[in-house]
Amino acid sequence: MEPVHIVTEKDNISELVLMPGDPLRAKFIAENFLEDAVLVNDVRNMLGYTGTYKGVRVTVIGSGMGIPSIGIYSYELAKFYGVKKIIRVGSAGAMREDVHVRDIVVADEARSVSSYALAYNGDASNTKYASKSLLEDIRASVPAGVTAHFGSVITSDVFDVYSGSIERSLEMLDYRDFLASEMEAFGLYFIGELTGIETATILTITNSEFTPLEDLSHSEREQSLKDMIILALEAIIK
Repeated sequence: MEPVHIVTEKDNISELVLMPGDPLRAKFIAENFLEDAVLVNDVRNMLGYTGTYKGVRVTVIGSGMGIPSIGIYSYELAKFYGVKKIIRVGSAGAMREDVHVRDIVVADEARSVSSYALAYNGDASNTKYASKSLLEDIRASVPAGVTAHFGSVITSDVFDVYSGSIERSLEMLDYRDFLASEMEAFGLYFIGELTGIETATILTITNSEFTPLEDLSHSEREQSLKDMIILALEAIIK
């Protein structure tokens, strides 16, 4: 079997990977945070770049939106390209009043009502976990002045802002203390568990039902993501 969604030479991919959902955000990270970054994948326009951060090779590649998409890309990275660590960097909606727009959330666990793991190999668990060692590296890398919350997130199969389906998911999971809602972490953590690679998720809060007037625009999102990106880069090279 050969990879069909990431097509490049194995040596073109670093063992250390950052995965934003948006391939254009991967381009933004490569151009603004990596040195000597080169394009290593453009299949289906899922842009991937490899460069260096503080002298260490790092690859940044998009994952697409949703559990199935990040499942495909993270699996190929682990199975065919020898990747050892993946940190998802993305946006999320706050689910607690003390989690504010522009805060950072680090997902030590992700819960979901998705059937992805069940369909994949019969795994009926609704909770998947980040790698402890990677979480420790993230915690040690949080810069002064940056608010970072560590805890549980809910991974939804739908965009909650449009559907309002999160209430039903909460009832099914019987859990009420999620920091944020997002769409990929559960899938990444499942692939990490399946393949043995280290995985983690760092999120920037871009919207909150508690303070809707503070929701970030597209351009504001790009600026607010910088703290998250630097945190992820610092942690993954430890």
